[in-house]
Amino acid sequence: MVYHSSFVDEEGITKACGFPLLPLKSHIKGPAPVSEQDRTDIVDEAITFFRANVFFRNFDINSSADKLLIYLTFYINVALKRLEGCRTLAEGTKAIINLGLEKVPVPGEPGFPFPGLFPLPQSDKEAELLRNYLKQIREEASGRLLSVAYKSNGTPNKWWLAFAKRKFMNIIVPS
Repeated sequence: MVYHSSFVDEEGITKACGFPLLPLKSHIKGPAPVSEQDRTDIVDEAITFFRANVFFRNFDINSSADKLLIYLTFYINVALKRLEGCRTLAEGTKAIINLGLEKVPVPGEPGFPFPGLFPLPQSDKEAELLRNYLKQIREEASGRLLSVAYKSNGTPNKWWLAFAKRKFMNIIVPS
């Protein structure tokens, strides 16, 4: 059974292209509201559920937060693919920084991994809001992923990097 997001209460949550702009425990500037440090956020959920959810080809969507969980699971899969050849934490950090510098596509643009799952932006302002939110959430997920993908001594954690070979929802991850 697929693990779903616990963020189902959508009252008062701003949305952009069907993505809920959920609060993050983040020090990175962006449009996401700030969450309390002791609460679980969507990035925590995505990393916690990644190793189970990556095995599924189908994902039932119960809320819009599940769509964000799908996006983050795919992004973590891409990040692990980039970390696959990195033998040290320093190399991994460099690879993740380079991934963060890439352009973040939004629905309707080439390179967006889930065409049809999210509605197209209604305006340039909505597209830019979503792009900034996705950039912020990707940076936050990348930082937290490094802490689980590498052991405290800086060597790769094979129990995480082994999942780089998996295809999430049968989507081939670009190298």
